[in-house]
Amino acid sequence: MTQPAEPYWVLMSVLFSSQPMTEKLAMNLHRVAYELYRTDGTEAALDGELVHGTVRNSHREALIGTIGGPVFEASLETERGAGQVRFLLTRQGLSLLEGRDPKPPRLLN
Repeated sequence: MTQPAEPYWVLMSVLFSSQPMTEKLAMNLHRVAYELYRTDGTEAALDGELVHGTVRNSHREALIGTIGGPVFEASLETERGAGQVRFLLTRQGLSLLEGRDPKPPRLLN
């Protein structure tokens, strides 16, 4: 999958981060989380230049005001030490990406 043209703040919303969130880190997290979402996976490795860790699909949805989507958690090791990030992929961002990479809708029952 190529890097999306949309800014990361359209694609994801950070709920908690113990590390400063850079655009590069956000896009790396988004890339791994989107693949987990698309394949309904549970866990995947994150390997970047200065960050390594694990991203987990919580298989839960969250809604904060008008922003909602599937929730993910990441355990990271960076040059600044260990960290945790909780974030969601926004429904708006998923709609934009699904226009390019169609995924059949998930049925609730």
